[in-house]
Amino acid sequence: MTSFLGGLFGWGDVPPALDEGAWRTTMELPLFDGLRPEEIARLRELAGRLLADKSFSGAGGAEVDAGMATVIAAFAALPVLNLGYGWYEGWNEIVVYQAGFIHDGEQMDEAGVVHHVRHVHSGESWEGGPMVLSWRDVQWSGSGEGFNVVIHEFAHKLDMRSGGANGRPPLHSGMNPEDWAHDFQTAYDDFCRRVDGGEEPLIDPYAAESPAEFFAVLSECFFEAPDVLHQAYPAAYAQMKRFYLQDPLARLAGT
Repeated sequence: MTSFLGGLFGWGDVPPALDEGAWRTTMELPLFDGLRPEEIARLRELAGRLLADKSFSGAGGAEVDAGMATVIAAFAALPVLNLGYGWYEGWNEIVVYQAGFIHDGEQMDEAGVVHHVRHVHSGESWEGGPMVLSWRDVQWSGSGEGFNVVIHEFAHKLDMRSGGANGRPPLHSGMNPEDWAHDFQTAYDDFCRRVDGGEEPLIDPYAAESPAEFFAVLSECFFEAPDVLHQAYPAAYAQMKRFYLQDPLARLAGT
C-alpha cells in the first residue's frame, strides 16, 4: 500500500493538510446545501481532525493524494457535525482502492451452511480495524441522490460502537431503545417485504441485507435524500434525527 506521503503515515508522521481546492469544490455539492456558515466552519474543523487522526493509504494501484483525503474527510464529518469527533475514535486507517474491490469471505445461508463468497464491494468497515473505500464510488457521492459510500461506511463505525454492527448504535440519553427497535424493525420488515415482492424502491435495495445494512443505507438517505426517507419511513427518519442531532429535511427547506 502507498500513501501520498510516500508511505503509511502514523502517529509520528506529519498528517495531510486539508486541500483548499478540494474543500471548496466539495462544499458546492448538494449534500451540503443549507448548512450555515458556523456549521461549515465546524464541519471543516471535524474534517481536519479526521485528516490528522487517520492514516490514508492506497491499495490495488491507487495513489491517494491530499485532495482525495479531503473529500473523504468532508463527507465523513457531516454525520458527526453535532455528535463530536469522539464518535470516530478507536481505529486508525482508511484504505482507498481506485474502484470496487474483491471481498473474499464466508457467508452462512438460512440452513446454516457456510459458503465461500466473492463479491465486488464499494466499501467495507471492520470493527476496531480499517475502513476500505472505492474512490470511484466516493466520486459518485454527494449529489443528493441517496448514495454516499463514505457516510455508509462511517455509519457502520458508529453502529459498531455499541459492540457490533446490528443496526442500533449507542443511543443518547432520552432516546428510548424500545422505540428505536420498534420503528426500525417495522420499517425494515416493510422494506424487505417490498424488495422480496419485486418492488424497486427509491432506497437502495441493499438495505434489505441485514439490520446493520439497513441502518447504514438509511443513514446515506437521511443526509443525501431526506425527503425520500421521510416519505417512506417517517418514524425511522425521526429516530435518525434524534440520533444524529440534525434535520437535513428542514435544513434543505431553509427552516
